[in-house]
Amino acid sequence: MTIFSSLRGFSQINPLIPLLAAQFSRKITQNVIQKRLMSGGHDRTMFITPSRFQWHKFKDLLHFYVMLGLIPILGIVFYTNVFIGPATLTEIPEGYEPKHWEYYRHPITRFLARVSTPPQQEYEKYLHHIYEENEKRQVRAVEAKVKELMRERSDYQAYYYRNVIAKYTRVAKKTSKDLEEVYGNN
Repeated sequence: MTIFSSLRGFSQINPLIPLLAAQFSRKITQNVIQKRLMSGGHDRTMFITPSRFQWHKFKDLLHFYVMLGLIPILGIVFYTNVFIGPATLTEIPEGYEPKHWEYYRHPITRFLARVSTPPQQEYEKYLHHIYEENEKRQVRAVEAKVKELMRERSDYQAYYYRNVIAKYTRVAKKTSKDLEEVYGNN
């Protein structure tokens, strides 16, 4: 459109320029609204719009999975709260040790506690993790102390000695033996 407005000055030179500008601008505005004329010569039109398939598919799947999970969960929670209800305190028989899930009041919480690992087991796993890390820390401290003493005294070659590859040592020994046999002990 800006090009056609700059061509206005040339309309005095060539009388076809305003006609071309009008023709092109009409086509441009005509393509903004797309429509499909139906066959049969009547005035019914179908406007062409971008597809909303992805949006509708997303909404359908969202509703499906929300309802697939939400309805059963709400049903279970309703049934549990109405027909089962919270646990009540009773006397513990002699010699009976309650399980770890029997300390919870609500039935759903009790079920989740029964399915999960017991708190005592989690605590002991945590203590084992701490023990292992402490052992690693102590080994690292001893290694650092050994390295420091070796660096300080320079009396042992464990960390600073590079091993000689035995294959090359055997080859050199065999070569020197062969040369000694050839030349003798001069």
